[in-house]
Amino acid sequence: MLNPSHHTSKNFKFQSGAILNEVKLEYATLGEVKRDSDGNIRNAILFLHGWSGDYSSFKRFNEFTKPGQVFDKNKYFIICTTALGSPGSSAPSTSTLSADFPTYTIEDMVNAQHHLLTEHLKVKHLRGIVGTSMGGFQTLDWGIRYPEFMDFIIPIVTSSSVQGRNLAIFHLMNSIIQKHPNYNKGFYQENPSDAVENVNKLLFLFAFSPLHYHLEFPNKEMLINALDEQGIHGRMMDANDVIWRNNASISFDVREKLSKIKAKTLVLGIEGDQFFPPDIDTIPLSQSINNAELFIYNSELGHLGINELEKARGVIEDFISRN
Repeated sequence: MLNPSHHTSKNFKFQSGAILNEVKLEYATLGEVKRDSDGNIRNAILFLHGWSGDYSSFKRFNEFTKPGQVFDKNKYFIICTTALGSPGSSAPSTSTLSADFPTYTIEDMVNAQHHLLTEHLKVKHLRGIVGTSMGGFQTLDWGIRYPEFMDFIIPIVTSSSVQGRNLAIFHLMNSIIQKHPNYNKGFYQENPSDAVENVNKLLFLFAFSPLHYHLEFPNKEMLINALDEQGIHGRMMDANDVIWRNNASISFDVREKLSKIKAKTLVLGIEGDQFFPPDIDTIPLSQSINNAELFIYNSELGHLGINELEKARGVIEDFISRN
């Protein structure tokens, strides 16, 4: 089990120009530090979670950390963060600022992680970065803005920008919340939970491949129950946290900057992913990064096929062994 800690960056400046006296980042580590002859950490790998996750999302990689496996915890020092804007780290819901919390970007998320690594953990160089979905956005941004900081990057089920249906989904989610009578421009006395319930149900409709909904839920009652369960989870989310995170994703676009990536790159995609279909996102992304390698596997789980990453184990092992 991962046990979280926190690091606080002082006078953190956002891309918008706003400055907060303190920005807190939640993180957890696994494994033992190994140093080179100069005392520098040489075996750190950074893992970055998706839209609804936090540091504990690393659990999907647990099988990969066993002795002899690709992310063997006896070999690597693994760092998992909770992104800026997600509960556990500084966010609208975890501050006293509410809707006055600064708007932030994917770049701000990466800057907060960079502060954690360089100021607190004293990591000057990473063996690699692995990021899923929104974590993939951050992985690409790391590679662009800190091209010498890591040996490799592995962006998984992600893209270089938010366009098309993804843009429409984020916009619709925000609109549903903002039009709730209790939202009050973000200064609500009580979280508009029924609105956040509905936006999480909306996400559920795209989480899996279309086939999965037919096979996993063979009757109407089972499907409606699953949909309602997602609504229950949604009610626990904070409305402003959702909107701020969506806006950070909406503003993300690094299509013209991908040539700056120097790290060896393995792009992983999933056939059946409704958020980032390979033909639209994964394949063009790999083609835009110099010498990037590409692997696509099938999963009935669609976007959530990252929980079947076992299908890519051999490819990941081979990639890391060579880089």
